Amino acid sequence: MGVVAAARDLRLRDWAIGAGFVRNLVWDHLHGRAETTPLNDVDVLYFDAADTGSAAETRAEHALGTMLPGCPWSVRNQARMHLRNGDRPYRDTRDAMAHWLETATAIAVRQEPDGHLRLLAPFGTADLFALRIVPTAAGRRRSGALAARLQAKDWPGNWPRLVTDIRRDAGSSPRR
Repeated sequence: MGVVAAARDLRLRDWAIGAGFVRNLVWDHLHGRAETTPLNDVDVLYFDAADTGSAAETRAEHALGTMLPGCPWSVRNQARMHLRNGDRPYRDTRDAMAHWLETATAIAVRQEPDGHLRLLAPFGTADLFALRIVPTAAGRRRSGALAARLQAKDWPGNWPRLVTDIRRDAGSSPRR
């Protein structure tokens, strides 16, 4: 919760912490692990179409590093990530997540001003909790990138109960 609170305190527009921060915690729990898998990075997402330069991301990473030193922060404005991925411009953070490669990773959390946590999950949470790696429409379209990602991450080596379902149709539009 300290990581979530630090990100909240930056007051970024349409922010959340996603990907492995949520996914790994769930998979570790479902595998009965007392210790959490170390994160390569903590993905802080936000959406600010008015400032798409990388300098704002660098400032945010520095501020977070000051608040929680040693945490591997990675801050990315989703308003510019469509350029890297060859997609149409995204509408918001949730829409950007709908263009990620697999459904179980397209999960994020943020803390609202009233203290409640909000889950962003454009494809729902069924695949995450069923330990299924299923491509999104973007993952099927960018199958080479998905295959390289799966090989590099070796998730089944860390979480042996995972099922990789690259043939399943995850649907062309996110479940709401």
